[in-house]
Amino acid sequence: MGRLCQTEGLSEDQSEILKAVRTFVEEKILPVATELEHADEYPTEIVEGLKELGIFGLMIPEEYDGLGESLLTYALCVEEIARGWMSVSGVINTHFIVAYLLMKHGTEEQKRKYLPRMATGEVRGSFSMSEPGLGSDVAAIKTKATKTGDGYEITGQKMWLTNGGTSNLIAVLVKTDEGADSVYKNLTTFLVEKEVGYGETAPGLTIPGKIDKMGYKGVDTTEAVFEGHRIAAEQVLGGEPGKGFYQMMDGVEVGRVNVAARACGIANRAFELAIAYAQQRETFGKQIADHQAILFRLAEMATKVEAAHAMMVKAARGKDKGERNDVEAGMAKMLAAEYCNEVVADSFRIHGGYGYSKEYEIERLYREAAFMLIGEGTSDIQKMIIGRSLLKDYALKG
Repeated sequence: MGRLCQTEGLSEDQSEILKAVRTFVEEKILPVATELEHADEYPTEIVEGLKELGIFGLMIPEEYDGLGESLLTYALCVEEIARGWMSVSGVINTHFIVAYLLMKHGTEEQKRKYLPRMATGEVRGSFSMSEPGLGSDVAAIKTKATKTGDGYEITGQKMWLTNGGTSNLIAVLVKTDEGADSVYKNLTTFLVEKEVGYGETAPGLTIPGKIDKMGYKGVDTTEAVFEGHRIAAEQVLGGEPGKGFYQMMDGVEVGRVNVAARACGIANRAFELAIAYAQQRETFGKQIADHQAILFRLAEMATKVEAAHAMMVKAARGKDKGERNDVEAGMAKMLAAEYCNEVVADSFRIHGGYGYSKEYEIERLYREAAFMLIGEGTSDIQKMIIGRSLLKDYALKG
């Protein structure tokens, strides 16, 4: 293990968990990642191994059969997994966000119904805010839940569901029009149960199929089409409609820490590949690592990896303390995503023509890194969140 991405102040339990995950990545993920990614094949054996490690229940409290670990522990595990193959971290990320939403906002009945089975991976979660014409404008959600005699009927189209086909529980944000003055108080999160797979996975709910993507292969990304899907009132997250926007923003906050961790993992792996290749490849009678241009590039790459890791750790620790961390999570996500793309691009350049070949791992990382720029909110959205908060903190007096 190299000197980058080390974290001070970890407990013995945290260190042991990370050691187990790192070993799993080295033995079970890295040897097969590129082959599975090129085939766009779902990593079934890897996912089963993560279930055995307890990763699906890592943050779920012990009273609900989880391990009861912190967001920091989870983020560091995600960093290690993304270092092996970013798509695998995507398999558990949306599952984790749904579990988090239940832990923080669910009724006791909802927690007991879902969390123990989520801890084992029997229930697998996905969450959905976006729609085909929505982008980052959550207030413009059109999918609507209309009250019926004993519940609601949902109609509309949702987009970009990670684990949309392989999950059997979706936390979905829709419009309920509760009569509030603010559009944000007219949004509700529903817990939608469905079958695993594609086609009509529940009455009035269709998962059309996988969206073909540039990268982020293996993990399934889908749409969800609701056509009069009937759902009971007790499936409203927290039991009270109109709170969905605030619940989802809380979940996205931890999701941004997760994406920052994924970006750190990709960047760290890209650096490892670059510094190894730079010591193997020779030009003009010496290894290319001895050329000052390459040496300077490696130094800058390592510094960016360390800076992104430190920001991610700070954001995770802040959230664990119960502090509001929209700025810290936004900063960590933005910096880690931008630096990830820069580090991967530099590693790609160090590899020269071989980096363009699918035979080399850096080609996969080059495509995966791009997703970090848009996942859980683009860099521009993070800048808006950060900037607006800073204006409040530094508002002129008088």
